[in-house]
Amino acid sequence: MVNVKGIWTKHTLINLLLGQFLSLLITATGFLSSELARKGINAPTSQSFLNYVLLALFYGVFMVCRQEGIKAKWYYYILLGIVDVEANFLVVKAYQYTSLTSVMLLDCWAIPCVLLFTWFFLKTKYRPRKLVGVAICIAGLVLVIFSDVHAADRTSGTNPLKGDIIVIAGATLYAVSNVSEEFFVKSADMVELMAFLGLFGAIVSACQISILERNELKSIHWSAGAALPFVGFALAMFLFYSFVPILLKRSGATMLNLALLTSDMWAVLIRIFIYHQKVDWIYFVAFAAVAVGLLVYSGRDKVDQNVADVADEGIVRSKRFDEETGLDNPSQLKN
Repeated sequence: MVNVKGIWTKHTLINLLLGQFLSLLITATGFLSSELARKGINAPTSQSFLNYVLLALFYGVFMVCRQEGIKAKWYYYILLGIVDVEANFLVVKAYQYTSLTSVMLLDCWAIPCVLLFTWFFLKTKYRPRKLVGVAICIAGLVLVIFSDVHAADRTSGTNPLKGDIIVIAGATLYAVSNVSEEFFVKSADMVELMAFLGLFGAIVSACQISILERNELKSIHWSAGAALPFVGFALAMFLFYSFVPILLKRSGATMLNLALLTSDMWAVLIRIFIYHQKVDWIYFVAFAAVAVGLLVYSGRDKVDQNVADVADEGIVRSKRFDEETGLDNPSQLKN
């Protein structure tokens, strides 16, 4: 039985609202990416590059001003930057080979990956009720997929098998990135995480652009119509990356990925009001199912017990992080 009083708490409602804010930001990035694609611009890494630069500059200033030592080893952030850049690149790249429906379906692979990684590496324990919430969310998205199948969307794509493999690889990297960020934000520092993710993400993106997208950028006829979606995408991604650590610290990577499932539902509003397309009624049923699943997952049986659990978990992770990075010995904090 779901404890209704445990669900309707201030903590839960803030998590749900924050999750939907992030979902709307992702929807905005998808809309802006589609606008760029409609203009014949195909430069996924270049789109993300400005976001990483903004993260490095904004959070880097905070790091320099507070003059604190680095809490995690710098090469961990290099690995995270590579994983994050390639996750974004692969999922966007998959649209060239497979259908929208396939990407939507296989992108959900990130959810079981996150559950597995958080259980194995972060020792997160999931109560049966939370697993029920996950199942309800996925069931809601499956309804959307079935609706798209009716529209014969699955038949599109130049190389579906190649595209599906790319999506699975990208979704797995997304899971690795989300779980890594959860670990760093709970055990190290959010400002440090964002600054180094931006720095190394920008470096990796710049190298990849010089190899894969140099000719594409040269062929673009820059105008307001082309530049505004680029800038809008970067700003939306900057806000997304800035608020993700907050939700990760409050609820974890699983909640983040479940909340982002509704981005497909919010995209329906764009199809209705921007592109004036008709959508099947099943979309609204699916949206309701995902909302119920998020509510069930977010709910807590006892608020005080959960707060204690989170505090204990943070202490354990902090101690483990200190042992791994040498923070238990202040003399080792020199770079």
